[in-house]
Order: sequence, then structure tokens, then C-alpha cells
Amino acid sequence: MNDRLPQLEDRLFLTDGGLETTLVFHEKIDLPDFAAFVLLETEEGEETLRAYYRRYLKIADAARCGFILEAPTWRASRDWGVRRGYGQEALHEINCKAIALLKEIRDDAARPEDVVVSGQIGPRGDGYVVSSRMSADEAQSYHKDQLSSFRTAGADVACAMTLGYPEEAIGIARAARDVSLPVAIGFTTETDGTLPCGDALASAVAAVDAATEAYPAYFILNCAHPDHFRGVLDPEAPWIDRVRGLRANASRMSHEELDEAEDLDAGDPVEFGALHAKIATDLPHITIFGGCCGTDHRHVAHAAKSVLERPF
Repeated sequence: MNDRLPQLEDRLFLTDGGLETTLVFHEKIDLPDFAAFVLLETEEGEETLRAYYRRYLKIADAARCGFILEAPTWRASRDWGVRRGYGQEALHEINCKAIALLKEIRDDAARPEDVVVSGQIGPRGDGYVVSSRMSADEAQSYHKDQLSSFRTAGADVACAMTLGYPEEAIGIARAARDVSLPVAIGFTTETDGTLPCGDALASAVAAVDAATEAYPAYFILNCAHPDHFRGVLDPEAPWIDRVRGLRANASRMSHEELDEAEDLDAGDPVEFGALHAKIATDLPHITIFGGCCGTDHRHVAHAAKSVLERPF
């Protein structure tokens, strides 16, 4: 396993953009439930994923940045797997296969020692709408199988994304601790910077750390436009140094508007980069940059360029 993890270094790490929206809107691939993991079942699907990740690795190599390879496993957990016809054993195999693919891609990279392999976890529910809230114990039980698969397959770290309430994050962190795997926790926010459950970001981060003895390696923000959350990123806040990464949306649309949109809103990649440079100037400890819905390699490239070239 790679011990050069992002939270242990001060240099810039990049990751990919909006995998699922890229596949659906640019590659014209049908992905029910945004379940990208099903591509691992065919050679053609695997090659699509290889090409997708390699494009981002080239950006990181050109910028001399570290890179986090995130597995296409956001929907590869029990409830979503059942919807796609996968039982527990099949899900274990597909999660392990995802990590194996990323390790192969890492080994072929120009600087494999700078590449981190991450198993990605998504919310049990919708992500945008918190219709019900698991207890931390329920979340720990639900997510432990997937985390165990990542550990078995040799992932360096796990990353939970698009979480909308703290109890699920607490359960994921505890499950990751159970299997001895570092984990990053990714919260999404509404247009006002609060979580979909209504909690303030500050209180959510504090709740997770208090309930897990600060087990998460770091926190990220994802699946919201920078304008939606930068107002709550107070440089003087005591919790702010726990936020190390951003995977923002290209669009300023709300979650509800994005759900209803039939066309992709890719925003402005140049502006996307500039907004990240502003945040990095105010919060230089944020060193992990990628994208989420609507973003592609252009957005990540502009974010890297703008952050690296910002005045100090």
C-alpha cells in the first residue's frame, strides 16, 4: 500500500472530475442509477475507464502533482447493487476488481509513486435528498462490507462522497477504522452552504470528529458549486484545517435543479479554475482538487493551473 497519502504531504494532489456525467453526457453511455461500476463487467467498459483515468493522469504528470485514482464504485454498495442485480458476493468481486484496475493504471503511470488508489463510497440514499437518516450504527453496518472489500483488494485509502448528514459519515468512519483503512469524508452542501439535512458544515465536521476520535484522514466538499460553499469556509474557524479537498460541480444549479435538468451544464472551466485559486489563496492547506457533476478534464486542468500559478 502507498503511504504517501494526501493528508501527509503539503503538495498539490489532483483527482478526476465528474465520472458519471462524463460517461452519460459525453460518452453517451447508459448508466442507470449512475452505477459506473457495471462497466467493469466487460473489456470494452474497462477500456473506457482506463482511457478516462489516463487523461487525468496526464494532467497531473504535466503539473508535477500527486494524483488520487478514485474507483468507479460510488454505487457499488448493497442497496444500489441489488437494483443492478448484484448480490453480496458479486459486489465484493466487483469492488475488488475496481481496485485491481486502478492499481494496474497506477503501475503504468509515469510516476506511480505519486499515485494513490482510493475506494469510493457513496451514500446509501439519494445523496441530494435526505428522506431518512440511518443511525451511526446502521451506517457502520451497511458500509463495512464495501470498505472491507477495498481493504482486501489493497486500496490505499477510501473516500465517501456526497454525504448529506453526519450520522452516515460517522458510521463510515467507524467502519473504516474497523477494517484499518484510512478514509476521507465528503459532504455535499446546498446553495447556502448547509448540508441537505439542514445541519451546518461546521457542526457536521465537529460531530464526526467527536464521535470517531477524529478518525477521518480529512474532509472534502463535493457535488456543489464553489459559490455554494466558499462563504462557510472561514479561515479562522477551528475546524477548517480538517477540510483538505474540493470536488465541486461545474454548475451553479441547486441539487433540485440538477435533478430535473435534461442537458449537461458544464459551466465555464476557466472560471472554475479561478474560483479554486481564490479559495486556495485564502485556505492554502486545501491541497486536493478535482471535480464532480458536469466537470471533465478541462475543469481539473484549469483548477491545477490556476492554483499553481496563484500569487502568494
